[in-house]
Amino acid sequence: MKQIVADPELVAYCGLYCGACPRYLKDRCPGCHENSKATWCKIRSCCIEHGYASCADCEEFTDPHDCRKFHNLFSRAIGFVLRSDRRACVYQIRERGREEHAAAMAELGRPSIRP
Repeated sequence: MKQIVADPELVAYCGLYCGACPRYLKDRCPGCHENSKATWCKIRSCCIEHGYASCADCEEFTDPHDCRKFHNLFSRAIGFVLRSDRRACVYQIRERGREEHAAAMAELGRPSIRP
């Protein structure tokens, strides 16, 4: 099993930190940026289309919850079940940058900030 390390390349388009995800750590997922099979993810597609490293780069929506791709019924349900706050992750990336976000998530050992 992989070790959790701080790597800004493992920050997903939605703000989650793949470097602390159990699936990534067990080699069951290559991480968001490398997962060419994740064509179903509208956030990933949008960020790739606009050349964003993550939703934190988006200038159209200052609040990610205003974006229908980011904040929809499915994402709210998953966030509730997994106790995940992607919005807080996006704000942390905007405030601190991807490197510090990756370091903070690696230190916590979690893919997301808890609500």
